[in-house]
Amino acid sequence: MKRIESTQNSLVKHWKKLVNTRKERDKTGEFLVEGEHLAEEALKKEGAVLALIVREGVDVPDYWETDEIQMIEITSQVEREITDTEHPQGIYAQCRIPEVTADEQESWKTLLLVDAVQDPGNIGTMIRTADAAGIDAVVLGKGSADPYAPKTVRSAQGSHFHLPVVRGELQDIVLQLKSRGIQVFGTALEGAVAYDEPGKSESFALIVGNEGSGVNPELLAETDRKLMIPLRGLAESLNVAVATGILLYALRA
Repeated sequence: MKRIESTQNSLVKHWKKLVNTRKERDKTGEFLVEGEHLAEEALKKEGAVLALIVREGVDVPDYWETDEIQMIEITSQVEREITDTEHPQGIYAQCRIPEVTADEQESWKTLLLVDAVQDPGNIGTMIRTADAAGIDAVVLGKGSADPYAPKTVRSAQGSHFHLPVVRGELQDIVLQLKSRGIQVFGTALEGAVAYDEPGKSESFALIVGNEGSGVNPELLAETDRKLMIPLRGLAESLNVAVATGILLYALRA
């Protein structure tokens, strides 16, 4: 097992940038996950883990399959450079951001499209919810939080390794989906039908929008139907991640 003691080591500097900057994640196509659960989920995804990083004195579970994985031991001082949590568990995985082929995209029948949702916690929760609902893929449009930022990854609880999470131009994607005969729904407050009126389907795309302004009107204009969730109490709105869960389960066959 390789051991790193210096905070000036080039790998440590790279890990630190992966945690702190979207630019490094985008440039290298890598991200860092922290904690035993997330590292375990990453290991289950073939080819996802480039290296497993373990603080001295921390044991890796015996049942983990790590024979083909580079193992690196670090000191507590090094860990402080790369952790994003107050009470780190001492286990990290350096991971590849998965690439998605055009053929894979053509096979998607149920999609969650996210328009400019800015909170990383909301993005992570929506990825996790889409995973739980059996959705084929999540596509993040312009203005959305980075899906591979540490807070987003923690909120998703390993779902990044269960379904594709990609970025894209939502208007182009909506047109492509409609050309394939896939219904596209958007969330709106006006001119909308009740969220459960369309019924369940084996193919659809749902667009959810920005926490404050909702889905872009130009994007809404391209949808087949607009959906709303009635508010029966005094709250003015639902959290976008909560609304996403209600809608996905209402639509997913």
